[in-house]
Amino acid sequence: MDERLAKILYMNGEFIPAERGVISVRSHGFSYGTGCFEGIRGYWNEQEQQVYLFRLREHYERLLRSCKILRIELPYSVEDLIEISLELVRRNEQKGDVYLRPVAYKGDEVIGVRLNNLTDHFILTSEPMGNYVDLGGMRCGVSSWRRIDDNAIPARAKITGSYVNAAFAKTEALQNGFDEAIMLTHDGHVSEGSAENIFLIINGELVTPSPSENILLGITRDTVIQLAERELGIKTRERSIDRTELYIADEIFLCGTGAQIAPVVSVDHNPVGKGETGPISKQLQDLYFDVVRGKHDFYRDQWCAAAYSKVAQMK
Repeated sequence: MDERLAKILYMNGEFIPAERGVISVRSHGFSYGTGCFEGIRGYWNEQEQQVYLFRLREHYERLLRSCKILRIELPYSVEDLIEISLELVRRNEQKGDVYLRPVAYKGDEVIGVRLNNLTDHFILTSEPMGNYVDLGGMRCGVSSWRRIDDNAIPARAKITGSYVNAAFAKTEALQNGFDEAIMLTHDGHVSEGSAENIFLIINGELVTPSPSENILLGITRDTVIQLAERELGIKTRERSIDRTELYIADEIFLCGTGAQIAPVVSVDHNPVGKGETGPISKQLQDLYFDVVRGKHDFYRDQWCAAAYSKVAQMK
């Protein structure tokens, strides 16, 4: 077992050794992708010797909405899930950046595609994690794979099986020499990256696809919109974006819990702006990393959940 991995996880009501956290190869969720999940980051603040879990409440509110769409019923409130998450970090004695992955799924060992009359299971892991993508400038390509439609697999739910769509797009991008894919809707409008929301900066204004463009309503996306307006005085327009706007934008960046804020320096081999990280993208990126590490009092109180008590830190 990798020594960097956590030793404890949470599964179906109890904290257990990680090696016991297994599911059956016959489980419905494994066979048919009938599950949903979240990705939640925790950031280490060295000065305070503290792990701050970022926007836990909003992540678990979204998880429960995904569960509702998938007809999954969990015996936990948002408050329960927050406390379980903080306790898991403490039990693993994690003192660094971490990534929490709660997964709710259909656990029955049956054959047959349906969502009703099945047993719902839940598992939560917390593992060390650094940067997921290159934060210094990504080269993107518009994918030939179209973003899934809400009437096929609801994009506003983080459904495990739906990420095959993202895997096709990301694989194509990598094999074509890009770092990441940008996906279009079936109508040809910009939707998002393979697993990130997208923002364009045009004439000093932030522009991002509206919820109707089959995007995941990202927690980081919402964070960017709030920080841009409150701290930089820049409002965001949510609207349909045509493909060619990617080629004339002054700046572009992708964002998500995994990607964080990742500037884009080219699309389809066309440079974005000057072909380097733009000033607004850089400002937002720097501000974001200060916020998630609890360095801004206002946002720390609103968005950051401390894993360790002040008393524990003083011992």
